[in-house]
Amino acid sequence: TPSAKTPRMAVSMRNLVSSSFILALLPLCSAAFSGFDFSRPAGTSTSLRNSVSSKYSTFIPSPALRLRGGENMKAKLLELGQDHLFEGLSPEQSEALLSQAAMLDSQLPGGLSAYVTTARKLLKDSKEGVNPFEGFSPSVPSGAKLEVGSEEFLSMEKTGISAANEAGFVLVAGGLGERLGYTGIKVSLPLYLAERQMCFLELYAQHILGLQAENGNQRKIPLAIMTSDDTHELTVKLLEEHGNFGLDESQITIMKQNKVPALIDSEARMSVKDGVIQTKPHGHGDVHTLMHQSGVVGKWAAAGVKWVVFFQDTNGIIFRALPSVLGVSASKAMDINSVCVPRTPGEAVGGICQLSHPDGRVVTVNVEYNQLDPLLRTTKEFAAGDVKDPATGNSPFPGNINILVFGLERYQAVLKATEGKMNEFVNPKYTDASKTAFKKPTRLECMMQDFPLLLPADAIVGFTQLDRWICFSPVKNNIQDAKVKGEQGIPVESAGSGDRDAMALNCRLLALAGAKVPTDGVDTSFGGIKLSFSPMVILHPSFGTCLSSVKARISPDADISISAKSALVLEGDIHIQGKLEVHGALVIRAKPGATVTIKRLTVVNEGWALEGAEGSQDDMEAMRGFTVVKKKTKELVFEEPGNHIVDFE
Repeated sequence: TPSAKTPRMAVSMRNLVSSSFILALLPLCSAAFSGFDFSRPAGTSTSLRNSVSSKYSTFIPSPALRLRGGENMKAKLLELGQDHLFEGLSPEQSEALLSQAAMLDSQLPGGLSAYVTTARKLLKDSKEGVNPFEGFSPSVPSGAKLEVGSEEFLSMEKTGISAANEAGFVLVAGGLGERLGYTGIKVSLPLYLAERQMCFLELYAQHILGLQAENGNQRKIPLAIMTSDDTHELTVKLLEEHGNFGLDESQITIMKQNKVPALIDSEARMSVKDGVIQTKPHGHGDVHTLMHQSGVVGKWAAAGVKWVVFFQDTNGIIFRALPSVLGVSASKAMDINSVCVPRTPGEAVGGICQLSHPDGRVVTVNVEYNQLDPLLRTTKEFAAGDVKDPATGNSPFPGNINILVFGLERYQAVLKATEGKMNEFVNPKYTDASKTAFKKPTRLECMMQDFPLLLPADAIVGFTQLDRWICFSPVKNNIQDAKVKGEQGIPVESAGSGDRDAMALNCRLLALAGAKVPTDGVDTSFGGIKLSFSPMVILHPSFGTCLSSVKARISPDADISISAKSALVLEGDIHIQGKLEVHGALVIRAKPGATVTIKRLTVVNEGWALEGAEGSQDDMEAMRGFTVVKKKTKELVFEEPGNHIVDFE
């Protein structure tokens, strides 16, 4: 008997048929998905008609679209079985509700009618437990696996740096930092506590500027940011207060997604409270709808953009890997390239699969972690389920981290054909086994990684797998939840681990560039979370965006030595040609226009120390469980333009 409460399931399948589909779940699951309705014509799934608004770029639906309420709207709602919305309302409340309904109707392609119709279909499939995987056999898909520092990796980085000059970046930034114990927007948080003046958004802007500089500043690389009701105004304010972190205003587009009606039962009746239709987020799949409706894709295509890179808000290390991933996309002319990591069986990370059907259909799939095991157990080859590959100790299926690189030409063509509509799913939590009423209102949702569902059969879809240390360290868990995950042997993904991982990555980059620096950290524990710290090395994007650019800063005959408990911060146009020895803390900053060459420099001082910060009133310290005590620092700041030589003990 299906459980009244089942975990969320989400499936991405490519090329099952040439139209939109309706996706449902495995037999024991309660959620259902749009994507697999063989009787349904293409483009009939619903999505949001959202808006883009700021001084950076503006897209607002016309008043004619927004104002179509009144009795016609009431008749539509009654026809859709929504008469309960008006129970006990005063005339004024009814009028306000109709105005809200008219706005929602204008934002949804196909209007509320299409939304309710789709919801009823998906809820029916959910109740009946339709199995979209029937007849399919899973196998590991083809893709690139890069070893950081290898000849192939460096070749892909070189190609990718050039490709970045023809790329546009899309930041999905719709969330607050509530899970971290922070009330502000996540992109305003710092990755590094020791450089807390630099927030995630500035870090990303500086990486984009760094890639521009790598290409001789030939063009301004565009950035689109998807916000939500919660984050929009705060994101705009953050940019305005900091001069766009060096980006030109013309580079930035801010796209705000709207919400969809919440539903209270299997008849898709809308939730209402005090005369207001309750709404909920539609999911990050809206980013594709927004890219189409705002005209960003067309604008970028006209400007010569060939690649669109989607990245998440608090995976602060991802830009270190993106040049190599772009290189793979460019060299293989890929339509969609998913960034993947080696996956631990049972980990809450989806697996990229290829499914084959006896009728010849081949499907590239992101199977969510809670679906992968039951799917594999239906086969002979993987009858043991989601278990380790004896040869590697990892799952044979690469782990999807939801960083995507799209070829713009195909992306634009598909968006035009579908009018930016995304496939949807529903995930109700039922009150009982009858599956008619919900414990709390649900809604239709969509996911950005489901875009391959819309691609034609000849599309080139694959993945690039990299070691986790260079591409995946999200900051999303508060210190209490992180402690529990650590005790379970699961990556803690906290502010402290993100900080640590970024500094450890920088140590590895220097080591790969020839420096003598410890890459095995010293074990310690803060807030009950075990972390291993390498030297506190922070390499600003202006020093180097990726391994190739860091190697270019360091001469082959340079002699760099950094001791285990030292700290090093490098920012700007700095070149190391001779001896650099650090036993303590050293900060070197070359301001714009200044070039610094280090020929000889030895630093010995008390340096910086990590100390516990439990109970701290400082949010940045409290969410990490530690603070950085800067006892003594050698700081060299070069403000004046021109060449500067450092040559002293």
